[in-house]
Amino acid sequence: MQTLLAEQPIAVLSLDQLNAATAGQFQRQLSSAISAPGVVGVAVDLAQVKFLDSAGLMALVSGLKQAKSLNRRFSLCSVCPGVRMILELSQLDRVFEICENVESFAAENNAVKRYW
Repeated sequence: MQTLLAEQPIAVLSLDQLNAATAGQFQRQLSSAISAPGVVGVAVDLAQVKFLDSAGLMALVSGLKQAKSLNRRFSLCSVCPGVRMILELSQLDRVFEICENVESFAAENNAVKRYW
């Protein structure tokens, strides 16, 4: 789903679970959102995701790589404590931009600061 936030096209993907059963479909949707014409950033809203397995992590890493290659901003938003712990244990919290929520991602998107 693509949403217009902060007067710039930001793709926001929300989901309720991200695991081996859902990772393939999510990765296809994520890839489409990242490569959509005019999109400047992609926010993955993880507010409803309480658990993340290796397949889910790989889908997120794949999305991050694609976003970087297209010079798009990519962020994980509304990360719950359990998922944050998984990101910290895998040291991926150092790789991903993590925003408090989608609104803060959109607000920062107008900043001059570039992330990659």
